[in-house]
Amino acid sequence: MALFSVVLDACVIYPPAQRDVLLSLAKRRIFKAYWSDRIHDEWMRNVHQNQGISMDGLKRIRALMDKAVDDALVTGFDDLIEGLQLPDADDRHVLAAAIHCGANAIITSNLKDFPAEYLKRYGIDAIHPDDFIAYQIDMAPGACCGAIKEMRQRLRKPALTPDEFLTGLRSRLPKSAGMLSEYKELI
Repeated sequence: MALFSVVLDACVIYPPAQRDVLLSLAKRRIFKAYWSDRIHDEWMRNVHQNQGISMDGLKRIRALMDKAVDDALVTGFDDLIEGLQLPDADDRHVLAAAIHCGANAIITSNLKDFPAEYLKRYGIDAIHPDDFIAYQIDMAPGACCGAIKEMRQRLRKPALTPDEFLTGLRSRLPKSAGMLSEYKELI
């Protein structure tokens, strides 16, 4: 059975905990994740500017992302960009990548930038990351909890209990954190 496939917008890769959850689930093949070099460049530039993290450190994260999820890097979509119309022209590359790789959805916090009526013609939905992750937990709680437990156990500086981990997730992913709290003993 084909996995539900998504393009991760830069805004959902930017926050580290949210990025880690999405990548942990994708690595477990709960869904198929895609991104592009342009998406990488955008989130890295913003993290560097806003948080002062070195570009060398961000390049290491980028390389780990590309290694963690097989065939995630989408290329060859540039010719589609000019023909697309979105409220923010700078987001057209994300939709072009999604069309090119046959993604089912774009995971983004900026839903207004990807109008549902326009995306419908390409068979693509725009989904908020909290809704998307919560849906994954609902559909495959055991697999999701296993992936998230592995993720939480990788955190060493500092190590987090399940309660501490969930508290950290609540600000950005309240629905997902609420669902995971029901499975606290599994994460």
